Amino acid sequence: MTTAAVVVVAYLSFPVTGIRVEGATMYPESDAWDAVSQHASLLTLNDEKLERHIETNPWVEGAEVLEDSESGIVTVEVEERRPVLDAEVGGERRTLALDGGELPGLGGTGLNRVELDEDQVGDVLRVGRVLREGGLLMESVDAVGPGGIAATVEGRTIVFAGEVSGQQVQALDEVMGRWREGVVFDLRSPGRVVATMDAEVGDGTGSL
Repeated sequence: MTTAAVVVVAYLSFPVTGIRVEGATMYPESDAWDAVSQHASLLTLNDEKLERHIETNPWVEGAEVLEDSESGIVTVEVEERRPVLDAEVGGERRTLALDGGELPGLGGTGLNRVELDEDQVGDVLRVGRVLREGGLLMESVDAVGPGGIAATVEGRTIVFAGEVSGQQVQALDEVMGRWREGVVFDLRSPGRVVATMDAEVGDGTGSL
């Protein structure tokens, strides 16, 4: 009887009093509330299960749940996916994040619609990953054509076709710092970065 009373007191001492969602723009806070029972206790809340549930939302790339036993507030830190590609692939429209995750919309971004085949989609995702590993973020794919693919990286325009190496990304990072806005960085030659005012980027209509 005494043991049961202690358990009840402990349970009631750590209720979830609120949920705070940080880092979310597209992920709705109401979804986090729905994932936690109205009478949940911090003692019974399964953080990993809640994180996995939140990560089933297509906008969420990663989530971390933090508990504050004093306030009873559960904080959900969300890392969202950002659309970088609005593409017509085999007659089907696909909106993709850099990790290849399919998104239900543009999330307020003004991406150019481009036409790609599956191989080109793979090229975009691979180059985006190599850039990110080198500390540079691909923000959007802007135009596609026979000459290659034009994209915005850290607010600057690059052009590539096929593979981009880690060595090129390192050189790109260095070269970007030396050249003013308006310069296009051409990565189509293996192992090289060419800074030019004219790299056949086109007029923003989605083709080179």
